Amino acid sequence: MSPVPAPDAASPPALDHPLRFEMVNELHARPSPRLTAPCKVAYLAFKEPRDAANRDRARDIAHLADLARRHGASLPQPGIGHYAAQMGRHELRWEVHTEFVSYLGSTPGKAVRPFDPALAELFPADWQAAAPGRRLVAALIHVDVMPDDPDSLSARFAEWFAIDGLTAVEVLDGAAVIATDFRIDPAGWMRFAVFARPELGPGRLGRVVQRLTELETYRAMSMLGLPRARTLTATLNALDARLTALVDGLGDDDRPAETVLHDLLKVSAQLETEATQHSFRFGATRAYEAIVQDRIAALRESRFQGRQTLTEFMTRRYEPAMRTVQSAEVRLDAMLDRAARAGELLRTRVDVQRSAQNQALLERMDRRADLQLRLQHTVEGLSVVAISYYAVGLLGYAIYPVAAELGLDKAVLVARLTPLVVLAVWWGMRRVRARLHDAAGDHAGHGDL
Repeated sequence: MSPVPAPDAASPPALDHPLRFEMVNELHARPSPRLTAPCKVAYLAFKEPRDAANRDRARDIAHLADLARRHGASLPQPGIGHYAAQMGRHELRWEVHTEFVSYLGSTPGKAVRPFDPALAELFPADWQAAAPGRRLVAALIHVDVMPDDPDSLSARFAEWFAIDGLTAVEVLDGAAVIATDFRIDPAGWMRFAVFARPELGPGRLGRVVQRLTELETYRAMSMLGLPRARTLTATLNALDARLTALVDGLGDDDRPAETVLHDLLKVSAQLETEATQHSFRFGATRAYEAIVQDRIAALRESRFQGRQTLTEFMTRRYEPAMRTVQSAEVRLDAMLDRAARAGELLRTRVDVQRSAQNQALLERMDRRADLQLRLQHTVEGLSVVAISYYAVGLLGYAIYPVAAELGLDKAVLVARLTPLVVLAVWWGMRRVRARLHDAAGDHAGHGDL
């Protein structure tokens, strides 16, 4: 389907959102292939082993361009997200996704030998080896016309697939039969068989094949979380014992809180590191699992010849893996919460201890202040006595001549002046202390401003 044309220069630019046409075109960007039975389909998906979401997508396009040059097809444009071209007898469809790229090649006509690896001649071995990523999915899909006697398919399925894992279902209300065993054959390909009734049109048959490729691709992508979950579980087992010991020791007053806090920080940091490293993969696993279930539901399957259905196979073989991933993710979140609560309890313990220490410190400071006040009063009293003593002595020398002229006894005159000197010295000390207090108050007020 051709993209929606953008508005011409005469259109009022203010009417449409700048992304309106881009978003509409995105709905039609990845049309399903149109296939007619019989035909052969080869499908590949490549993924970078690490950090595939941030890979250099220009390398994917360069790898696609190399394939196009080999078959004399038109070269892809830089920055594209999908590509379709006729390459000799083969029709190729290429799509780029968040973590992988997919190649679907279809060839009309009946295969001489079903699931012959030579059917994948569109994708040379040396070209596959030069891919930027690694091959995550490789599938051969044998598409044929439904035989007059559907029961005769059992003999073919027994020849092509492992019976213990065989899954065979009717899809789209009996319009087609699909079969697979979800195993990789000695040549490295997974096999799918599709037998379509004549009334199944090219569009619907193409969508059935596309659903199968998507089902296998997203199943493989979602199961990438299983090894990560197993590794994480082993790590969590070790951290759980350490965290439990730390929580049990929170009430131990013999162990310093600072030491416990240091150990708890180590455990919390390691848990946060694990959460950072696994959050994207676990989130992607949930999304891919949902797509797998959606693709199975879109096929509208029903049982064929008593064989297990896709739903039954996934329930027995696939869902346990997804539950393992989910369990590891839930356990990691629970341990993060436990570590956070333990940290809060430990901080509460430290705060209580610090409050008690601060209270004791304030009490000691109060006692020291009281002692300093008493000492100050004592010093002030002694200072009054000392200053008065020297003042009386100096005053005595000054009034001796006056006392001689007046005929007064010097001792009597000094005795009468002593109380007055003491009182004057005491009053002067009070004035000095008051001025110092006022000066300190003014300094504090300016500091607050």
